[in-house]
Amino acid sequence: MKVEFAQMTGQDNGTRHNLKRALNAIAACADDTALMVFPETHLMGFPSSETVAQVSEPLDGPTVQAVQQAARARNVSVVIGMAESDNGQFYNTTLLITPEGIALRYRKTHLWASDRGVFTPGDRYATCLWNGVRVGLLICYDIEFPESARALAQLGAELIIVTNGNMDPYGPTHRTAIMARAQENQAFALMVNRVGEGDGGLVFAGGSALVDPFGTLLQEAGREECQFSAQLDLSQLQAARRDYRYLDDQRLRLPGEVIEHANGVRELMIPKTA
Repeated sequence: MKVEFAQMTGQDNGTRHNLKRALNAIAACADDTALMVFPETHLMGFPSSETVAQVSEPLDGPTVQAVQQAARARNVSVVIGMAESDNGQFYNTTLLITPEGIALRYRKTHLWASDRGVFTPGDRYATCLWNGVRVGLLICYDIEFPESARALAQLGAELIIVTNGNMDPYGPTHRTAIMARAQENQAFALMVNRVGEGDGGLVFAGGSALVDPFGTLLQEAGREECQFSAQLDLSQLQAARRDYRYLDDQRLRLPGEVIEHANGVRELMIPKTA
């Protein structure tokens, strides 16, 4: 299975610019690419508390619709981040968009310092079946909490996709975290980060990476903008889980209600007391 990483610069509060770049990247993908992954909140960049109401959009808004049309035209699936508006609340959201539409939505549950006061945290983890693989989504700071990836593993995740907006000096932190999350959950982990400068003097660290279910770093980008591809050898899932399964042997499980939906989406609700 071929996956393309779109490690890109972005403009904060620059939806028109960011969308154009995303559509160009999708149009340029290889014919045999199954999935393209973009950074955290790529479509809108990072809004502030003063701008979030103006730049955020609902899932049926024009920006997501444009990405859906591009995915359909190229017959490719796309994972991309946005600032979502829903009934007066704003979320740091990542979508898995297939040629048929939105297959999965995840709202960031662990808010970084600059997210607080801008976004509302999500209240659930979720996976879906995509191309025969159960996929789960996380966003940036989430991967520094082992429980986030473990929640997806409890929901059966075989591929954990992380949209990232990680900045200096924390690049090494996420390099370590993405390898650990893959190894301890015996799943592929794929992370795509932003590069370049952002508002407030931030410099994004790049380092987009693919890690196999043994925790081995298979591919890693530098700090420059790039669009590159990698192959997922799905037989490695069975190989990593052949002799033992961490999920079978663990003594503690995360609490929360598991909800199975008719469309194949599986959710773990975060307890209210958590």
